Amino acid sequence: MSDGTQRQSMADRVKHELLSRIMDGRMAPGQRIVELHIADEMKTSQGPVREALRELEAMDLIITEPYKGTRVREITPKQIEDAYDVRAVLERLAAVSAAKHFKGNVAALRKQANAVETAARHKNQSAYGHHDVQFHRMIVAAANNRALLRSWEALAYEVRIATRLGKAHVDLLEAQAIHWQVIEALEKGNGAAAGRMLAANVVTAFHPHD
Repeated sequence: MSDGTQRQSMADRVKHELLSRIMDGRMAPGQRIVELHIADEMKTSQGPVREALRELEAMDLIITEPYKGTRVREITPKQIEDAYDVRAVLERLAAVSAAKHFKGNVAALRKQANAVETAARHKNQSAYGHHDVQFHRMIVAAANNRALLRSWEALAYEVRIATRLGKAHVDLLEAQAIHWQVIEALEKGNGAAAGRMLAANVVTAFHPHD
């Protein structure tokens, strides 16, 4: 393996590790990221770490400012609200496009919904958030529209932050019930109904008292 390939391989490893930490909350919004500390921890030079940070900045997950260094991007309530408004539109479109795929073929969705319900019964907010996101992603992916999936995934950071902040005051068992209604509609091939429910569910998740 050439030096350039090894360097890129290490940069990818660093990027994926930091990405995982940001997405699961181990690195919180506003937390500083020090190149030297990451390099020491991952037993590499600062070059691959710098490359990884550039990629994460391009993904809008971190921000670098003069005299302040690099830190995980902070999210404002307005940014989360905007992300949820867009997500509602995307998921409504996805359900309509995915209905043909799911008609009479919802076993995988049921399995994911069961995992969501189990997490709800155990009041496991972390597991609930993980399986809930996977449930929605399955529907978006089944739309077979790369631009749609890419747009939806670009909202992942805001959605995960909102999920961590919001689920503490939500009745998870009540919240998960919508998954079964969506599955029922998709099993019948009714993408329009499933889309309306998904969009309403996304809006309610951000505005629970509206």
